[in-house]
Order: sequence, then structure tokens, then C-alpha cells
Amino acid sequence: MGVVIESSIWEPNPSIYIFLFFCCCFSIFFSPLASNLNRTSSSTIFDHGTSSSFFRFQRNFLLLYSLASVTEGLWSVFGEYELASHGIGKETMVMTLCYGYGTALFAAPILGVLSDLIGHKKVCLFFCILHFFVALWKRILDQPSIFMTTTCLSLASTIFSFSFETWMVTQHEKQGHRLDSLNDTFWLMTFFESACFIASQVFANWLIGNNTEKITVPSAAIIFLATICFTFLTKGWTETPGTASFKDYSLSFYAYIFRDKRILLLAWAQTCLHFSIGIFWILWAPTVVADGREVQLGLIYPCFLGSRMLGSTAFPCLTSGPSSFRTEDCLVYAYAILALLLSIVAYDYQEIGVLVTLFCLFHACVGFILPSLARLRTMYVPNELRGGMMGLSLALANAAVLLSLVQGGYYRNVSNAALMSFSVFGLLLAAGCMHTLKKWGKQPYHNWHKQ
Repeated sequence: MGVVIESSIWEPNPSIYIFLFFCCCFSIFFSPLASNLNRTSSSTIFDHGTSSSFFRFQRNFLLLYSLASVTEGLWSVFGEYELASHGIGKETMVMTLCYGYGTALFAAPILGVLSDLIGHKKVCLFFCILHFFVALWKRILDQPSIFMTTTCLSLASTIFSFSFETWMVTQHEKQGHRLDSLNDTFWLMTFFESACFIASQVFANWLIGNNTEKITVPSAAIIFLATICFTFLTKGWTETPGTASFKDYSLSFYAYIFRDKRILLLAWAQTCLHFSIGIFWILWAPTVVADGREVQLGLIYPCFLGSRMLGSTAFPCLTSGPSSFRTEDCLVYAYAILALLLSIVAYDYQEIGVLVTLFCLFHACVGFILPSLARLRTMYVPNELRGGMMGLSLALANAAVLLSLVQGGYYRNVSNAALMSFSVFGLLLAAGCMHTLKKWGKQPYHNWHKQ
């Protein structure tokens, strides 16, 4: 008599999607109302009046950023599936990740400095060109070089991480908009980026369908999106490139970044966050399926991004108005919560429902931290050096992730739980950095714009 082994399949409750959807819809409509009420009840050191030109500027930028997010998200969602369809094994995928993080390690500081010197718009245009080139290459060749493809996409992801934000802040100041309105743009960037990543997953699934022969169809969509993004950048925006030489820039960078302990603390906090996010996206799938049950990972992915959208809407509620909290105080608790959540995962807990809940809470905290760090960068880092500072912090994070990949994913010298523990330690250090930054900062905020 044969033995039939029934496979156990775990899927998230469909009500989770409905809950996240309505929470995000409610919060995105409530947050601007609360923000406006807070502005009328108190004045800030940034208060210079709001004009209709700002809202036009904000809408245009968010549209551009959404196009770039969908373009970036298609590769993020589709990349691993494409490698698997070509018969790429696990060891080769690990090497692909190493290529990507190794490229980002060296490219991040170079691109950061380059964007400050030649103009952020040119680097954003390079982002569109990279995606267009890789997509066109994939349309022509059935299986292009993995090394070249990973290198180009890693460069594009590095640019996406900081160039659009830095370019937006620079344009915002040159057009004379009130500086406190940047806070709304920061959390809306996180909100729209997460929403566009979900839309990218839906779009890619619709394009591919059940027919694996249509594997080149998303490349055509990326060519179209990259072309629109490039045209929008070229026709709709102007930029005056920097006039400083590399020598003058180096002297300014040393004087304002390396000699300012507050900025170093902020950079280290950014590095720890990027490192923990990188480790999470590498390990979350093997962690979820560790108990042997079959899991549809594509159904869990929107839960993470929906939680990040919801977390970003907490930023204007907690940091605006007369009853608001100091940003550093909020970040201390947010980093501590992130460390607590990952420490539970590092303890090798394997119940899928609990793990997914912890990961959703993790992304909710990340959604709050990202605009909070952007706000602190605006207060402490000069715009002329912002790209270089962000590139430096990204380089340190990429170096740590690359070392973790080599030791943990390739040589198997470090367990996944140990890598999670390293992330916990880094997040606790980041919380300490935010606590120290609060003590060293001045009341009210010491803003470099006021010097």
C-alpha cells in the first residue's frame, strides 16, 4: 500500500491585505490634515510660507519618483525568477549577490561625490540609461552576462538610494520653498516607493502570466518606463551644476563631515539601518520556510511593503505640531524596537505566522525611520555634501553585507541566526548614536541653514 504525504501550505489571511489597504488609505488622508492643523497651531524655525508652486513641484517630483520606483521594482521582483528560469543554482545566485554588493561598495562613494560635483540630475539620468541598457540587452540576448547585468543594476540601485532624494532637496531649496514642507515630501517618498514596488509585482505577474515564454516581456515595459522617466527628467527640470573643484570639495567634506561628530553619528545610524535591511532581504525567505511548510512568498511580499507604507504615515503624526516628539527620541525607540524584533528571529523562532508578524512590524519601523533620517540629514548635512555623505554610509553598509554574504552564504562559516544577531547589535549601536546625537544637538534644532 502506498503512502501519501500531504504537503502543508501556509498562506496569509486575505483579511490582512484589506486591513493594510484601509489603514493606508485612512492614514494618507489623515496625515496631511493633521500636518496642516499642526502648522497653523504653531510656528517652526522653518516657517517661510507655503505657495501653490510647492505643491506643483511636489506632485511633479512624486510622479517622477514613482516612475523610477516602478522601474526599480520590476527588477527587484523579477530578478530572482529570471535567474531561476535560466537554471541558475543557489551558489551562482549567492555569487550574483556578491557581485552586486561588491559593485555598490565601490560605486556608492564615487557616485555620491560625482553627483555633488556634476549635478544630481545627470546621475538620475544615468539611472534611466542603465535600466534602458540592461532591458534592451535582455531583449536582444536570451541570457546576457550575469556579471555585467548585476553590475549595471547594482549601479542603478545605488543611484536610486540617494540621488533622487538629494536632487529633490537641492531643487527644493533653490526654488525657495519652506523647509518644513520637506518633511511631508520625505514620508510621501517612502509611501509612494513602497506602493510602486507592490504595483511592480502586480504588473510583472500580469505581464508574465503562466507562460514562461513571455519572460522578456517585462524588459519591454522597463524600456518604456525608463524612456518616459528620462524624457520627464530632461524636459521638465533644470539644474545648475556645482562649480566647486574636487580639491575644494574634499576640503569641505573633511571640514563639515569628518570633523562633525553629529554627522558621523548620523552616518553610522544610516549604515546600521541599511545593513539590517540588506540582511533581512537576504535571509527572510529561508527563515520563513525553515520549518518545511510550503509558502507562497509572493503573497507575503505585499504585506511587508504595506506595513512600510503604514509606518511612513506615522512620521508626520509624531514629529509635527506642538505635542510632537523630538526626532532623535523617536529614532531611539524605533531602532530599539527593530533590534528587539530581529533578536526574536535570531533566537530561531520558526512559527511562520509569528515570523511574518515580526517582519511586518520590522517594515513598519523602517517606514518611520527612513523619512526621519532624511529630516536629520536636512538639518545637519549641507546640500553640497549630502550625496557624498549618503554614499559613504551606503558603502560601509554594503561592505558589511558583502562580508556577511561571503562568510555566511558562500563559505558557511556563520549561521543565519548569527547574521541576524549582528544586525541586532548594529541597530542597538544606532539607537545609542541617536541618543548621543540628541545630547550633542542644540535646542531648538541646530540647523546648518541658519549658520
